[in-house]
Amino acid sequence: MASKNFGRINRRQFIKTTAAAGTGIAISPLFAPYVKAAETIKLGYVSPQTGPLAAFAEADAFILGQFREIVKNGLDLNGTNYAVEVIVKDSQSNPNRAAEVAKQLIVDDEIDLMLVASTPETTNPVSTQCEIEEVPCISTMAPWQPWFIGRQGNPADPASWAPFKHTFHYFWGLEDVIAVFTNMWKQLETTKTVGGLFPNDGDGNAWGDPNVGFPPVLAKQGFTLVDPGRYQNLTDDFSAQISAFRDGKVEIVTGVVLPPDFTTFWTQANQKGFKPKAASVGKAILFPVAVEALGKTGHNLSSEVWWSPSHPFKSSLNGMSAADLAAGFTASTGRQWTQPIGFIHSLFEAAVDVLKRAEDPHDAGALVKSIASIDLQTITGPIKFGQDNVPPFAKANVSKTPLVGGQWRLKDDGKYEIIIVDNQTYPSIPTGGKMEPIA
Repeated sequence: MASKNFGRINRRQFIKTTAAAGTGIAISPLFAPYVKAAETIKLGYVSPQTGPLAAFAEADAFILGQFREIVKNGLDLNGTNYAVEVIVKDSQSNPNRAAEVAKQLIVDDEIDLMLVASTPETTNPVSTQCEIEEVPCISTMAPWQPWFIGRQGNPADPASWAPFKHTFHYFWGLEDVIAVFTNMWKQLETTKTVGGLFPNDGDGNAWGDPNVGFPPVLAKQGFTLVDPGRYQNLTDDFSAQISAFRDGKVEIVTGVVLPPDFTTFWTQANQKGFKPKAASVGKAILFPVAVEALGKTGHNLSSEVWWSPSHPFKSSLNGMSAADLAAGFTASTGRQWTQPIGFIHSLFEAAVDVLKRAEDPHDAGALVKSIASIDLQTITGPIKFGQDNVPPFAKANVSKTPLVGGQWRLKDDGKYEIIIVDNQTYPSIPTGGKMEPIA
């Protein structure tokens, strides 16, 4: 692997210099010493702060404020005190925009380490830019298959898949969410016929993939899948899907859906009299505000739970428990806790740990080596790469996190609370009830 540094000139500086100077005078700056201020470490952070995925970034301001307070006096690394600057960019829920702001952070802002979160539409283009530019990157909040397989040159050919050199990811996988969903469904009496809502995007294509997605696992467990095919995000008519589900005698609905799309689907399903016994949907109903938008029809909808106040983990940054962090968010914002709080916090936990163990926090190779050897207990659980619970082709780049199943319950005050109803996949996370059919 070629080194990221050309003497004192790194790849980003070379690109920036040649772009500004033009080909006629591009050579001479290479002989001038390039000195980067040793006292400041720059972290880039990209998330979807606006657009249809904005709910994933609802806790960003709270976590960033908390982190900046923690590092306000800098970090002491190898005998030197470094100021820590976090440069934040909004992907606008758009993959092209995500790639664009990642390039800005790399070339213009000259970040040392990239952090990125929230669905393949953000994590993938940012990670890909970092891999191209040889910049270390840690990402989270996207199932590992769309992140790893979706970024391969030929996602359809497993023999061609290769590890990445600069980009690393921690989160759960499709095998985990399938286990969680089927465990919840098995608590109910159903026909075991499942309707799939899979959009034409990174998540939907992975979840609906006939080889690595839901179809083969459901078939193996005796479930019948009714898949009407891919639909375009932000559609306003789900009549075709509802008709297919009704004709197929579907009693369980699953999928990975944008919040506004599930609101449209569920409203139209209720209007047409289609009422399954269970609806376990990723992405769309992770957030209280999304369920509240459905009114009383949100009662007993179910979802995966990646993080909650009852998770038995603590922060490596400040020792806060999951319950403390969730309560702090509510006290600060007046809003109900939401799952991304824990993962955004742990992303910065990982960053600090990596910086502390790196031989040189400005050297990409040293940071990559530090990320690859991380072994950290965080508020979302352990992060460690190279473990056997990830397939051999991906385990150098992927660390899996705990996942359980939850169901939304309407409270007397009109608010919704998610109750963990199945923990077979991670028994140390306590349950608070049993799965109930949708009335």
